[in-house]
Amino acid sequence: MEEFELKFLDVKIPVLEKILVGLGAQKVGEYNYHRVLLEDPGGEMRKKHGWVRLRTDGKETTLTYKQSIKSEDGEKNIGMKEIEVGVENYEKTLELMKALGLSVWLEERNKRLRYAKGDVVFDIDSWPGIPTYLEIESDSYEKVKEAARELGFDPSEGILGTAGTVYKHYGINHNDYSLISFEKMVKR
Repeated sequence: MEEFELKFLDVKIPVLEKILVGLGAQKVGEYNYHRVLLEDPGGEMRKKHGWVRLRTDGKETTLTYKQSIKSEDGEKNIGMKEIEVGVENYEKTLELMKALGLSVWLEERNKRLRYAKGDVVFDIDSWPGIPTYLEIESDSYEKVKEAARELGFDPSEGILGTAGTVYKHYGINHNDYSLISFEKMVKR
C-alpha cells in the first residue's frame, strides 16, 4: 500500500479542531503512542530507506514495514510504502523481532488527535522538541490537496515524509537519538 499524505507545520490545536469540526470532520480519538523502530543487523533496510515499526497506544498494536519512496536523485521524498498488520501483544512482538535478529535503533513517544471526514484522515501530531503539526492522509494526493485547501493550507507548502523529516526541518536529526519522549530526549 502506498500512503498519500502531506504534513503542515506549526498548527494551533484549538483553532484547527474548531475548523475541522466546522467542516464536518468527526473526532476519532486521542492516542499516546509508544513505538520502536527496528533495523536488521547489516542495516540493509535503512540503506533502502526502510524500517520496521512496532507501535502501540495501549489498546491497539501494529507491526509495520515502512519504506520512503525517493525521487530519482534520492534526495526528495515522493511517497511512502507501508505494509501493516495488527498484532496482539507489544512486548511479545518486540521479543519476536529481536529473536529474528532485528534491533531497536530508536524508541519514540508522541501524542495524536485524529479526525476524519469521509476517506480523509486528519492527524494532529505532537512530538517532543518540535511544534505540533497536521498530517492529512487519504487514498490519493488529489483528495489530500483538496482537504488541505478546505482547511486554508496551500498544498504546495505541505511536507512529504516522516516525523524524522519534520524534525530535520527544525534542524534536529532524530537519528542522533536513541529515545525521543516528552520526559527526555537521549542522544546516542
